[in-house]
Amino acid sequence: MSTAPITLHVDSNHYSPYAMSAYVALVEKGVAFETRTVDLDAGEHRRAAYGATSATGRVPTLDHGGFRLAESSAIDEYVDEAFSGPRLYPADLRERAVARQVQAWLRSDLMPIREERSTAFVFATPVPTPLSPAARAAAARLFSAAGGWLAHGGDHLFADWCIADVDLALMLNRLVRAGDEVPARLADYATRQWARPSVQRWVALSRR
Repeated sequence: MSTAPITLHVDSNHYSPYAMSAYVALVEKGVAFETRTVDLDAGEHRRAAYGATSATGRVPTLDHGGFRLAESSAIDEYVDEAFSGPRLYPADLRERAVARQVQAWLRSDLMPIREERSTAFVFATPVPTPLSPAARAAAARLFSAAGGWLAHGGDHLFADWCIADVDLALMLNRLVRAGDEVPARLADYATRQWARPSVQRWVALSRR
């Protein structure tokens, strides 16, 4: 199964945090894959051709030898189980559950941060406006949760790196890179995660 060709469909701007998560997962596993871009601004994801590839019409979508899977956390888990190489999720059952909790929460909550600090603040250089009260409240929730997960003082969420570290660092970097006030310990964590070679491969992709 692992020798089948692999294609990851990502947004043409390379702004999607979810495409980034799936991309990093594949790089960390050391598997060969190609990317194909989908122009979201032009509505390419809503066209029939892409609908035949992605059940949800979203990015990322993974095509592994004709097996097609959308939604980044599902892709991350599939890649971890389908290929040999370093683990993307902790081996410990409870730690693995927490990692999935982190990913699910980041994808379903904190909408004011995602709206007011889009990933353009991470991958480009827009001029930020002050955070709204709702965004400040969301940031406080983010800092509280992240501070608890990282209370052990280590470099990662757990003893070893996992894919949830990428997702958490991206959310924190929406604020860090916009110049918003972020607790130093969390800002340092986000900066360390950003320096990871697999993350930097995504950062280095061309943008328009």
